[in-house]
Amino acid sequence: MALVPYEEGAGWAARQLHSPSATYRFASHTIRVKQDWRRLGVAAVVWDAAVVLCAYLEIGGIDLRDRSVIELGAGTGLLGIVATLLGKGVFICLFKATYKCSARATITDRAAALEFLESNVQANLPSELRPRAVVKELTWGKDLGNFPPGAFDFVLGADIVYLEETFAELLQTLEHLCSEQTVILLSCRIRYERDNKFLKMLRGRFSVYEIHYDSTKDVHIYKAQKGSRKEDF
Repeated sequence: MALVPYEEGAGWAARQLHSPSATYRFASHTIRVKQDWRRLGVAAVVWDAAVVLCAYLEIGGIDLRDRSVIELGAGTGLLGIVATLLGKGVFICLFKATYKCSARATITDRAAALEFLESNVQANLPSELRPRAVVKELTWGKDLGNFPPGAFDFVLGADIVYLEETFAELLQTLEHLCSEQTVILLSCRIRYERDNKFLKMLRGRFSVYEIHYDSTKDVHIYKAQKGSRKEDF
């Protein structure tokens, strides 16, 4: 299921999506991630929202050192790779769909996507940081008792808000993962009215603020936290 109905030959954006790889420069590292649109669709291409959030993490003054970070819907792994490089010792858990808090993944679906994600993460991290990035599955709303509630400092998501049928499970997952101190950073392009619907649902359970807008890519970054606090990082 594509976020946007691209067709081959539809221009530069389509060519980018169908390219076998994409290269970026973040955290003083060249990051080259594989893409595989034909085989895995949206799980295997880099979306603008991920690039914008990576840039924001790098230049926005957010200190990820010694912080626990979880990314939802990691796709190619670009965002999690950058967070790991910026954290320099942060324990990062990257998820594509069921998570158990251990070094061993339990594959229940999208096994091919997880293998693809793992290969990108391993290929782009220095050997000393590879143990810090653990690729696992997470089925939103499922088996949440398998990982500790409120145990993460940051929850990251790039272009994960697009299927309305997943909204309730995504909110349930966010509530479970977050403590009062947890910061959620969601990067997205508002394409449809249902995207605004999710933001309204999110505001019903979290304090939500737009903290950045990239007009060149039409991408918004939202910060969300439990409670009514509005604090700096």
